[in-house]
Amino acid sequence: MNNYSSPTGETRLGIIAGSGPEAGIDLWTKVLHHNRVMLGTTYEGDVHAPHVIIASVPELGYSMELEKREEQVWRALEHTARQISPQVDYYVIACNTLNYFADRLDALELDARLITPSQVVVEELRRLNHPADHGVALLGSRQTMDLGSWSSYATLAEHFSVELPVETESLHHLIYDVKVAGGSTPEIEREFLTLCASLRSDVVLQACTELPLIDVDSTRAGKKLIDVSDLLARALAMKSALRHRRPPQQPRPAATTPRISV
Repeated sequence: MNNYSSPTGETRLGIIAGSGPEAGIDLWTKVLHHNRVMLGTTYEGDVHAPHVIIASVPELGYSMELEKREEQVWRALEHTARQISPQVDYYVIACNTLNYFADRLDALELDARLITPSQVVVEELRRLNHPADHGVALLGSRQTMDLGSWSSYATLAEHFSVELPVETESLHHLIYDVKVAGGSTPEIEREFLTLCASLRSDVVLQACTELPLIDVDSTRAGKKLIDVSDLLARALAMKSALRHRRPPQQPRPAATTPRISV
């Protein structure tokens, strides 16, 4: 049983960050944005903001070397998930690579439910009516693009044709550059644009939480960029916003002036 419940009964959301910390901030900002959009005119300020718990753990940054540090990273992630679970109802991991451990987390049978990138990506592509035989490019860490061993997107290939970049190591190093810079730089943007130009697919999944930090939009890239962090944020916000939505009010009948009998 959860040992903490919200005093107002709202749905409690969790974000596990640290790989990297800026990506966690980015995802949280997007949750706040989607919450405002979903509530629209019913949003009444702070009291309608979502209840969010964030755990940012530096050790999770070793996810970029997961092949060498699998057990170390798993211990850190398991400990964090066990800590955050009693405080939230739903949570996400602000790192596509770390979702490799989704099955292990499910096996812990924690109270909180994990929402994964692969879930929201398949839902989004179906919402867009993206044809299954049309390619979709997957951009992420070296592990995320290893569909045979380490990727949390292995099941994506069961639904859609997946294109991977030729230079996976170059992309892996580009992600490192974003982590070090803390965001976008002109050189990083040029490298990302060159990468996009090399892809055949018109739809590109930004399947690493660092990639949306690069200041390049779909128009500039010449591709439809799908920000997986934004999809996760929207899914989280939906869980919270549903509680605050009010049914539309019926218009009041027009006032009438009573007749006075004489």
